[in-house]
Amino acid sequence: MMNKPSIAIIDYNAGNIQSVLFAMQRIGVEAKVTADHDTIRNADKVIFPGVGEASTTMAHLRNEGLDNVIRGLTQPVLGVCVGMQLLCEHSEENDTECLGVIPQKVKLFQPANGEKVPHMGWNKMYDLKGDIFDTRQEEQHVYYVHSFYVEEGPYTVGLTDYVLPFSAAVQKDNFYATQFHVEKSGSIGEQILQNFIRL
Repeated sequence: MMNKPSIAIIDYNAGNIQSVLFAMQRIGVEAKVTADHDTIRNADKVIFPGVGEASTTMAHLRNEGLDNVIRGLTQPVLGVCVGMQLLCEHSEENDTECLGVIPQKVKLFQPANGEKVPHMGWNKMYDLKGDIFDTRQEEQHVYYVHSFYVEEGPYTVGLTDYVLPFSAAVQKDNFYATQFHVEKSGSIGEQILQNFIRL
């Protein structure tokens, strides 16, 4: 009988940690919310959630030494929303240097046709690639709340259109990330979480 994978959810000043934990419980997966460096390093999978402002969040990660822990992880890591943005190299939100794991930039939406910022609600993702997706998620709707976006680039593995095409998801090596909230995206989000756990 296979052992259940150990899942660490990084505990820092992010707003959606509990909802990510509840989403894991809904798919029958135990996860531990922790800021302990060794527990994070030794977990089979790591989830890096996030709701908040980039510069204060990065300052907290640095103060706790979590920035270097995250950069050094070799197991599958899933960033969510601001977690995805912080994995990138730079954010226009208060001119913040981020973790630099994924060499793409985070920019502020510049609405041109009456669009509202933040981009909030359900929107379709498409052109999906990468290991956390399968054919069931193509052209499906997922839930977004964000004013900043990761530009389309070489590590983009899914797109959504709002104001312009932007990265719905990115992947580089063992780092995966979604701009949308997997934990609030219903059955589609649960499928993606299950795909991540199975990696």
